[in-house]
Amino acid sequence: MSKAARWFSPRRSKLSLPAEAPPPAPGRRDRMEVLWEVFRHFDQDRDGRISCGELRASFAAIGEEMPVAAAEAAIADLDSDGDRLLDFEDFVRLMERGGGKAAEEGGEEEELRQAFEMFEAVKGSGRITPRGVQRMLSRLGDERSMEECEAMVRAYDLDGDGELDFHEFHRMMN
Repeated sequence: MSKAARWFSPRRSKLSLPAEAPPPAPGRRDRMEVLWEVFRHFDQDRDGRISCGELRASFAAIGEEMPVAAAEAAIADLDSDGDRLLDFEDFVRLMERGGGKAAEEGGEEEELRQAFEMFEAVKGSGRITPRGVQRMLSRLGDERSMEECEAMVRAYDLDGDGELDFHEFHRMMN
């Protein structure tokens, strides 16, 4: 596994996507649209490329410190055109390569638990509320209204209680 893939692997990082996206349902976004949205969160200056500073800032936003040397190594490992920046194609290669293998090695359940805990408004409650979704998205730079967050939760709320338990979250992510 490359140095960059280790930083983005499910076992190492909170920044990863499900290894396999389900086929898009009517009205749902496909995997490339999701990857583009994630890429835009990293690309803070919207120049279409991710710099070392932007990479480190994205990790810091979720509470994970990435040393400069590690960010530089990750970019050097993935940069296809030698400009020391990651373009969208580099980013897609990273996410496709880094998300699948480690999850297959048995880390998927742990990764989902960690992601679930990040969204809990009340730590240890075992519930994700619309407010928890709003707070986490805000930390990632995606400001959403409470109504939008309620709709996101409602889409996967199987028991209709207005919150997501781990089972519902797991289903959403798979």
